[in-house]
Amino acid sequence: MEGVSEVCLERAITVLGSGALLGYPTETLYGLGADGRSASAIERLRGWKGRGPERPLPILVEGSEVLPGLGVELSPLPRRLAEAFWPGPLTLVLPCPGLFAPGVAREDGAVGFRCSTHPVAAALARRAARDGVGPITATSLNRSGGAPAGTRAEATRHCDGRPGSPILIDTPGAEAGGGAPSSVLDLTGPEPRMLREGAISPARIRAFLEENHSA
Repeated sequence: MEGVSEVCLERAITVLGSGALLGYPTETLYGLGADGRSASAIERLRGWKGRGPERPLPILVEGSEVLPGLGVELSPLPRRLAEAFWPGPLTLVLPCPGLFAPGVAREDGAVGFRCSTHPVAAALARRAARDGVGPITATSLNRSGGAPAGTRAEATRHCDGRPGSPILIDTPGAEAGGGAPSSVLDLTGPEPRMLREGAISPARIRAFLEENHSA
C-alpha cells in the first residue's frame, strides 16, 4: 500500500473525535484507537475490551519529537532507543505527567508510547496530531483474553457494526503485518526492564542496552 487517502483519514479522525473506537492496522497486529485525552472514549474502550482499570493503555505517536510536547523528558537512553528502533515495533514506557484520560497511564504515571512503521498507523498518528485529536491509543484490537486481530478478516469480525463496536478504518487492501506484538520496554526505573517480549528479539534489545546504557 503506497498511501492513505485524505478521505479515509478524515473519516477516521471524525470517528475518533466523536468518542467512538477505531480499528486500524500496524506492522504487527491491528490496533484499537480511542482519543487518549477523552475520559468517555477511554471508558468506552475499556468497556468494549473488558479491560480492568489496573491495566494501562499504550499511546500511538508519530515520532519521538512529539514526546516533549506531551511532557516527556527524554533522557539519553530513551532518545537513543527511539533513534534506533522507531518507527518500529517497540513500545517505550516512560514517565509522563497526567495529560491523558484516567486509565491510560500506569498508577505511577508512566505511559507506553508506540511509533508504527505501517503507513496507515503512521498517517493516522500524524493526522490526529494535526487535527488536535488524541494522541490515540495503540492497544490490540481484541476482547480481553481473546486472540488479537492479525488479519483484516479477523479485524472485521470485531468491527461488526453492533452499537459500541469499533469502526474499522476504511482502507481497502491494507493489512497488518502479522506476527508477534510490539516488544515493551520499561524505562522508568534505574535499569531498563522488559515487560513483554515481542517482535524485536530480546537478544537484539539486550545487545543495544549493553552498548548504550550507562549510569
